Formats: sequence, structure tokens, C-alpha cells
Amino acid sequence: MSEKVTPYKDSDLNKKQQVTKMFDTISKEYDGLNRVISFGIDVKWRKKVVDIVAQHQPQNILDIATGTGDLAISLSKTSAEEIIGLDISEGMLEVGRKKITEKHLDLKIRMMVGDSENLPFDDNTFDAITVAFGVRNFENLEKGLAEIYRVLKPKGIFVILETSVPTKTVYKQGYSFYTKYILPIIGKVFSKDQSAYSYLCESASKFPYGEALNNILRQIGFISVKDLPQTFGVATIYNASK
Repeated sequence: MSEKVTPYKDSDLNKKQQVTKMFDTISKEYDGLNRVISFGIDVKWRKKVVDIVAQHQPQNILDIATGTGDLAISLSKTSAEEIIGLDISEGMLEVGRKKITEKHLDLKIRMMVGDSENLPFDDNTFDAITVAFGVRNFENLEKGLAEIYRVLKPKGIFVILETSVPTKTVYKQGYSFYTKYILPIIGKVFSKDQSAYSYLCESASKFPYGEALNNILRQIGFISVKDLPQTFGVATIYNASK
């Protein structure tokens, strides 16, 4: 089980409510800050996720914790006829809907408010399910993954893109310095919610990655589980099936 980290230390709200509040607050600045924080490399990581999903020629895709819809929009390049982007933050979805309309993708991508731990779909519904930088925000990781397993079709593909910690010493030291000292400064300068970026840093460092997350996926019931570290290990793509 992952260690629970929350955005607002003194809040009486539970983690799910805090995460919703946080993303509603930073929704308008989220895309721009993401590009700055990752030096734009997150675009390359998402493309790799799309390439993995595309190989399975899905007819329908569920993108959980879709945020402003970056991955859902990229997944429109696959064979999928229907893509649902689900998120608990209406503020993030509002930004995403505007992007989808601008790209004339309204007939293919539908954005909806929903809870990853109580998915409003029948069993065995989706050919592919994706989560980019979202699983560490789950209130209960195992419950969220079990819900994903439930709505994924047999032989369907599940792909996670999430931050991780480099294992090689020199990269690990550089990553630690950047997340501890540089990233909070960027958050303070550009964001109206300083706690949000402190949380994003801390949650990334405490979240299970690599074989630890692989084992959790296997315990849920996923098969053919493998991890693909990206850019010295600062992010990892996880690929699993049902």
C-alpha cells in the first residue's frame, strides 16, 4: 500500500476532496506549468503511451484522471471510435473540453466527471484504459486499480504513465535536488496554489514505482505486467493486461 500524501496538511477534507480542490484551483495554469516543469519531455512520454495502445487497435478507450485531456487528445490518433476522459476535477475538464472543441474532436472524445475508485461503467467495457500522472492521486490505490481491472475487457490493455525515482546514484541525486529545491520555486513563482506543487513533489517521491508497483498490479489480477523507465527513470510507463 502506498503512503498517503495529501495536498493540504491542515485540511479536514479527505485526500480525494483535497485533490479535487487542488486541481480545480490550478486548472488554468496546469498545462503551461507541466511543460516548464518537465522541459516538454512529458509530450514524448505520452506519445509512447499512444504507440503502445495503438498496437492493440482498441475500439474504445477510457482515460482516467484525464485532467485537461492531453492524453485523451493524443489517443484520438489510434483506431478508437470512442474515448472517454474521466476526472474528479470539473475545473480541469472545463479546460480540456475547450481544447477538444478547438481540435474538432467532440464526436470522438467525451469528458465526464467521475471517481476512479467508483467507475460508472459495466464490467468488461473498455478495450484499453490509460492513466497519465494520476494513480498517485488515488485515495485508495488498490481500490482504484481493482475498479480499472473490473471495467477492462479480457485481453484489454492497461497503461500507466507516472513519475518515478531514478535508481542510478548520479541521476537520483540530480532528481532529488531538482524536486526538493527547483520545482517548489517554480511552483511558487507561477502558481497561485503553492501547496499544490509541494504535494506533487512529495507524492512523486513517496509513491511506489518499478517492481513495487508491478507487484501491486499483479496482486489486483493483472497479467503480463512490465515497466518501462523513461528519461533516466524520472517517469515510468507500466503496461499490463487482463
